Amino acid sequence: MEEWQERKRPNRLEKRFEFETYEKTRDFLDRLGEYSERVNRFPDISFGKTYANITLRPDSEEKEALIGELDYQFAKDVDEFIN
Repeated sequence: MEEWQERKRPNRLEKRFEFETYEKTRDFLDRLGEYSERVNRFPDISFGKTYANITLRPDSEEKEALIGELDYQFAKDVDEFIN
């Protein structure tokens, strides 16, 4: 599985998760949704039958906000959903 990619303009972390079946994709998205609500952090998500693209943007509204420790922790926690 590939690592999270840090991108600039705008600052963000991105990762594509791929699954063998639609059911596994849905399970992942359900766990992600529950976790997001629990920590009140909501990434951008696009998905298809066997994949999900997750984008984390800085929690700050500042134009030049940087990815912070809470963003990296969220990414690490999301990775644990599939391990």
